[in-house]
Amino acid sequence: MATAYGGPEVLSVVDVEVPAAGPGEVLLDVRAAGVNPIDWKLYSGAVGTDPARLPMRLGLEVAGVVLAVGQGVEDIPVGDHVIATGVVGGYADLVLVPVANLAPKPAQVSWAEASGLLLTGGTAWHTLDATGVGDGDVVLVHGGSGSVGRFVIQLARLRGAHVIATASDATHAELRALGAVPVAYGPGLADRVRAAADAVGPVTVAIDTVGTDEALDVSVELVADRSRITTIAAFARAGELGIQALGNGPGADPGAAIRAAAIPRLVELAADRQLHVAIARTYPLEDVAQAHRDSIAGHARGKLVLLP
Repeated sequence: MATAYGGPEVLSVVDVEVPAAGPGEVLLDVRAAGVNPIDWKLYSGAVGTDPARLPMRLGLEVAGVVLAVGQGVEDIPVGDHVIATGVVGGYADLVLVPVANLAPKPAQVSWAEASGLLLTGGTAWHTLDATGVGDGDVVLVHGGSGSVGRFVIQLARLRGAHVIATASDATHAELRALGAVPVAYGPGLADRVRAAADAVGPVTVAIDTVGTDEALDVSVELVADRSRITTIAAFARAGELGIQALGNGPGADPGAAIRAAAIPRLVELAADRQLHVAIARTYPLEDVAQAHRDSIAGHARGKLVLLP
């Protein structure tokens, strides 16, 4: 948990008493916990420094085994393998989760993969729904090698769209394998994207997962309809440019209903191996500070996962 506001140095692993599962809750034995940028943003001060929120338990998504169920929980037996999102305090050996936040873990999906499926996958799904991506669209994804970017590529391709994705040269082969045409970011990006789109038509949708000025400027230059440009990171400029801001930032649309409705479909696609969760690195729980340093540094080629 975070005991103060600041950087990863404020994180520590502490022993706490785990209460019994209450009505509508289950107690999970956590096998893997996904790391997300919102985790470190919460204690960095980026979204406020209210002292009443400290100490702050972290971790919004986990995969684990049901150890106990509370009153009124009838359809989830002890021993079930499940995924949970919207968790409070998932960076733990044990965590209580409302039953409404659970989904079954497909046997074909590893614990680490399962822990990175729902939050990031739901974010990607939201960007595609919000921009109306469908068959024949040409979608520009900024930050294609990140965890959200990889989901956007895969889900857009499943919708019949063509995808162009920005990324460093080192990840281009991986993005081609996902079905995207990769382009390097940096000066001249708009021209490289136009060249990549030449055979399929102009870019119709842009999805920004990185929040750089370059990503936003190129998006508004190439996409005629600004309602089909979205960002999950550059909240300050979204209003200025007249594009959609999605997620948990100031003025952004959280899309709770869209993301919740996406959960069964994401699980189904993962079970059928049509949707893959790329795991960049795993860490023991006691190395949570290093996991956050790596997340803050960026450039992770997929999900970072804690293994309690």
